[in-house]
Amino acid sequence: MCPGRGGDEFVDEAQTQRDAGISQFDYVVMSALSMAPERTLRMSEVAQYAGSTLSRLSNVVSRLEKRGWVPRHPDPSDGRSTLASLTDDGRDKAVAAAPGHIDAVRRLIFDPLTKAQQRRLGAVSQRILGPLQAPCPTDWPSTGAAPAADRD
Repeated sequence: MCPGRGGDEFVDEAQTQRDAGISQFDYVVMSALSMAPERTLRMSEVAQYAGSTLSRLSNVVSRLEKRGWVPRHPDPSDGRSTLASLTDDGRDKAVAAAPGHIDAVRRLIFDPLTKAQQRRLGAVSQRILGPLQAPCPTDWPSTGAAPAADRD
């Protein structure tokens, strides 16, 4: 199962705001970048991972830029694309927010299930997500490059 793939807002939004001072969506964006090679991805890749439109993502990244966590810059290999990177301070913020997020996911999603149900949930999730062909950060190539059809 690929954690954080869009729709993550149901995971106790108040928890990330209270514990880390960021929104759940901020955390998803920074988490995606933290797992990418060189902590950098095309904006279109981040939007796909977060289950977001480029417009919504752009607004969120503008806020993260102001905090010094996620700067944007042109893709040197393709001037039509914009890259987002996670700064060291942004990584530190995401790492600090992770334990609370993990606890909330465990408490709200996994703890109510038996071990057998958890295994079935994993298998069903893989079956559903496979055909969607939305890459999980661990599936990204070492260059971080997206297919040509995935340009913003």
